[in-house]
Amino acid sequence: MNMLDPEQLRTFLAVERAGGFTAAGRVLGLRQSTVSGHIARLEQAVGRELFRRDTRNLALTADGAAMVGFARNILDAQAQADRYFSESRLTGFIRLGASDDLVTLDLPDVLVEFQRSYPAVDLELVVGLSENLKVRMAAGELDMMVAKRLPGEQHGELLWQDRLVWAGRAGLAGVGDPVPVVTYPPPSLTRHMALRALEREHRSWRIACVSDSQLGLQAAVLAGLGVVPHAETLLPQGLYPVDDGLPELGELEFVLVCRRSALSEPEQALRDAIVANARRMHR
Repeated sequence: MNMLDPEQLRTFLAVERAGGFTAAGRVLGLRQSTVSGHIARLEQAVGRELFRRDTRNLALTADGAAMVGFARNILDAQAQADRYFSESRLTGFIRLGASDDLVTLDLPDVLVEFQRSYPAVDLELVVGLSENLKVRMAAGELDMMVAKRLPGEQHGELLWQDRLVWAGRAGLAGVGDPVPVVTYPPPSLTRHMALRALEREHRSWRIACVSDSQLGLQAAVLAGLGVVPHAETLLPQGLYPVDDGLPELGELEFVLVCRRSALSEPEQALRDAIVANARRMHR
């Protein structure tokens, strides 16, 4: 069988939808004779009759009904190929680091949309603690990262400021002494800020749970093991700010850090996508 002509397939689908050659011609802006010619050549290419014609009615044959699905799939595939090769000429490979608390909300959606726009750019995502990501970037193992920094630090491009709060499960009656702290392991910035605040106010504390994942921290807090220091706008589902006389923790800053000052085209495109969507990545 010869390769099927997309123009003939579009005409075929128009005839099927419109219910006739003349009506399809009006939709497509073609003469009735042109529409008839497209259908005749398509039938010749497949070696089957696609429409059953009489003086009054036009109906699909069994082969015509099958062709409807094939034509739609072929035209959809062609459209995808056209988008792939025309919309994005960028190719490349980017190693992106992200702090753990960012990947449970909207950052993954931002990356999915980026890859739809630039399908030839390969992304490698590395999730971890901000301080560990900094070390990996300094070692040349990451190209970009979205992470936390302390107020006053200068590295990176500021995306937003966030208040650090103590968070617990709904209905928490009280925290008590010593304060049961659920936290990331060192060198976590939120852990450092929380323990420093407790020591500054001479509050006794104990480490109730350590987890290197957001899901682990969330599960521990929901189980009532303790309270967690966390960016307020990124609180996981089921966790709420807790006061109960606990010390203020101050603010954190979320930043985009690039290893090189002169970005490649793919890196510039990813930087622009992250900056443009900074507002949606926190609540």
